[in-house]
Amino acid sequence: MTNNVYWLLETNIKEGETENLKNLMTEMIDYTKENEHGALYYEWSVSEDGKSCNLFERYSDSEATLKHLDSFGKNFAQRFMSILEIRKFVVYGNPDENVVNALNKIGAKIMKPLGGFNRK
Repeated sequence: MTNNVYWLLETNIKEGETENLKNLMTEMIDYTKENEHGALYYEWSVSEDGKSCNLFERYSDSEATLKHLDSFGKNFAQRFMSILEIRKFVVYGNPDENVVNALNKIGAKIMKPLGGFNRK
């Protein structure tokens, strides 16, 4: 097992917001890649009908996760929520109490590891 924290965020794209989503996504990806070295995996996917967007994100540890959450809150949260509606937010890995508390405030479901392995 690792100290990674990762999640799958399932969203609906609000009517007429596709272009705004693409612009926001580009900004968020560029910012995260440049400023958050603990972000290990950061991928956005859109459904064939263009009505939903899923985000898969993986962070090296709780410290990196909190850094991302802080950056997101300061720079992107307001626009993100005006473009996307969260359907489901499931968090995996080993988040510490601070991460759990922060994510519980936004309705995330925390799943703790039960077993498995990590192949490097």
